[in-house]
Parts: sequence; structure tokens; C-alpha cells
Amino acid sequence: MVASAVAALTAPLAQVQLRDRSGGDAGCVADDGLCPGWIADNFDRYVDPLVQHVYLVLASVAIGFAISFALALVAHRHRWMIAPIVQVTGILYTLPSIAVFFLLLPLTGRGSLTAIVALVAYSLLIIFRNITTGLDNVPEEARDAGRGMGLTDRQLLWRVELPLALPEIMAGLRIATTTTVGLATLAFFAGAGGLGGQIFADINFKSNVVVAGGLAVLLAAVLDAAILLAQRAITPWTRARAA
Repeated sequence: MVASAVAALTAPLAQVQLRDRSGGDAGCVADDGLCPGWIADNFDRYVDPLVQHVYLVLASVAIGFAISFALALVAHRHRWMIAPIVQVTGILYTLPSIAVFFLLLPLTGRGSLTAIVALVAYSLLIIFRNITTGLDNVPEEARDAGRGMGLTDRQLLWRVELPLALPEIMAGLRIATTTTVGLATLAFFAGAGGLGGQIFADINFKSNVVVAGGLAVLLAAVLDAAILLAQRAITPWTRARAA
């Protein structure tokens, strides 16, 4: 089983071959340079890997947020659970990503599932800690005001504590998302594709690396900006307070 897992893990490396570099700028391509003509002629080959990369990131962050949110709400009521959850998620976060793919391959096989399981594990600590920190930083006078209005603990959580904790929750979501974009470039080791497969397919060719790597950076920036805009839309009181 171990031998088969090793073979499965190293298969993508064995498949790293120079792609057909048909296109413009023949001299530039031959010198492995940065070739605008080649990029224009071959940009379509990056569309499917980009779509797969977006899928891996969004699916992983969504699942990780759902798990972390549920754990944070339970830990908010049962404070003794915070330390064990942080310890477990902290261990998962420190594991080398390639090693996690290697450990999961015999269980989940090659493909998106293995990559998503690993990426979810890396997102848990970041999101969980930001949610619990945001809830802990809610001013006590806000809670007292809610209780004075006759709110139950459940109503206090959903109407007072979570809205006031949203800025820190969204900050954690932003960090987790941009981190996952970077980690997802290694998903091709699990056979999940993505932009990482394009980067390593011809890592010595500058044009290829610039396009694939640039798309990964652009994706991280776009997702980060989208979450920031969403945060500003759902927390208008923070803008009013700043003004």
C-alpha cells in the first residue's frame, strides 16, 4: 500500500514534461524567455486549470468555514473546548502539505477529494481562532444591553454578538482564502489539477510560470477584494463609526 501511495504521489512529477510550445516568438520560446506572442496564442490552455483552482479554493474554504463556525459556536458556550480544538487544528495546520497528500492518498485516492480534505484541514485553525476572538471581543456593555431588552442567549448570539464579531470573522475568512489559493497550487500532487499543474508542467519556461503564477496571484487578490467588499456591505456601522 505504501509503495502504491508513493507511486501515486510521484506520478505528477514523472509527467512533468515540456509542453508543445507552438506559437509566436519562436526565438524567444527557444530561449525560455518571456514571450508575449506565445502567451497570447496559448492563454486558453490556462482556463480549465484556473476554473479547477477556483473550485478547489471555494469548496475548501466553504467547508472549512462551516466546520469552524459550528465548532466556534459550541466552544463559545463551552469554554473548555477552545484549547483542545486549537491544539488539534494547530497540529493539522503545521503538517507539511505534501505529507498530508501522501497520507490521504491510500484513503481517498487521487483527485479533488484528497486536495479538498487537506485544504479544509489547513483552513480550520485560522477561521476558528478569528471567530472565537471576534466573539470574545464583543463589548460586555453590548451584551448587557441585549439582556436588558429581554433577549435570550440564542437571540443575544445571533442579534448582538455575531454581528459585532463580523469584522474579525471576515478577516479570518480573507486570510484563510488567500492562504488556500497558495496551498492549492500543490493540489496537482494529489491529482487534483489546478494552476500548480501548469506551473510545474514547464517550470523552466518563463512565459508559462508567469502566466500560471500570475493567475494564482490575481485569483488571491480578486477573492480577497470580494470578501472585503462583502464585509463592508454587511457591516455598514463600521464605516459610519470610522467617519
